[in-house]
Amino acid sequence: MEKTQQFLIPISIVVAGALIAVGIFFGGGAGSSKDLSNENQKAPEIQVRDITSNDHILGNPKAKIIAIEYSDTECPFCKQFHNTLHQMINEYGQSGDVAWVYRHFPIDQLHSKARKEAEATECAADQGGNDAFWKYIDQVYSRTPSNDGLDLAELPKIASDIGLDVTKFNECLTSGKMAEKVEADYQDAVAAGGQGTPYVVFIKGKEKIPMSQGAVPYATLKSMIDQLLSK
Repeated sequence: MEKTQQFLIPISIVVAGALIAVGIFFGGGAGSSKDLSNENQKAPEIQVRDITSNDHILGNPKAKIIAIEYSDTECPFCKQFHNTLHQMINEYGQSGDVAWVYRHFPIDQLHSKARKEAEATECAADQGGNDAFWKYIDQVYSRTPSNDGLDLAELPKIASDIGLDVTKFNECLTSGKMAEKVEADYQDAVAAGGQGTPYVVFIKGKEKIPMSQGAVPYATLKSMIDQLLSK
């Protein structure tokens, strides 16, 4: 019996290893753009930067649940999910149940324009505050066909369309002054366990609950929120 157990233990380790490998391979979630640099890395412990006045928040900052989204403006799934999260705020935002925090997670290997677009949204915020940020990024997602399809010449046009000073906007964008802020968001996404976009971490009290990475349908998102609110 002892010899049999000794033989079975190595087999069980091999089987367990195979199952873990399968889990990691499919862990990016359906409907997501994956950060290929993390492909062979073990999923890190979730560490999320504190939410401050420097964040872009839609809804009550003191809401029961904060949904932090890490997103890439040229990811087609993010484009779809952007509307889903607006739907979330329309249903749960006024009551103070849920607020939405947007953070940048440009997947450079897939979307070479996303980082500059992220900087453009920050230049909009630098000039016009939180409202300008949301107006600007809504327009980016509305206009881009995704997958690096947006002509970067559109960036100052969007600034003009939402009432910003285009000269100041262009000075900000060409200076690269917002690159550090975008990179800080990217590093926060990695620390939070992000391996693809869109990626959401729910904050409720001291709890940090990651959502499967990908553009889940609204019904799935709503079910998760309702479960968290019921606790």
